[in-house]
Amino acid sequence: MKRLIFAITALLISQASVSFAEELKIVGPVVKIQAEAGKATVVIKDNASGKDVAIIVTDQLTVDKLNDKRITTGDEVRVKYDSKDNVSKLFRKTAGC
Repeated sequence: MKRLIFAITALLISQASVSFAEELKIVGPVVKIQAEAGKATVVIKDNASGKDVAIIVTDQLTVDKLNDKRITTGDEVRVKYDSKDNVSKLFRKTAGC
């Protein structure tokens, strides 16, 4: 009986870990900023791959920095984001802001 409970528990834990999104990192210049009410979508050109990546910013402090031009197109940024929905977890200028 203990083995059955252990096997079921292990199975549930392994399936639960599959649903978590991977946290990715990107460094590159801001290509485009589209501000909306309470959030913003920022397109960043990844220095490593050369591809454009659209990141959704929901952090109000960062959204404010985008709205009042403390972060603008051409600025190099460092971003951590979820691979599942591209929502930023960390969004900073590489030179500081």
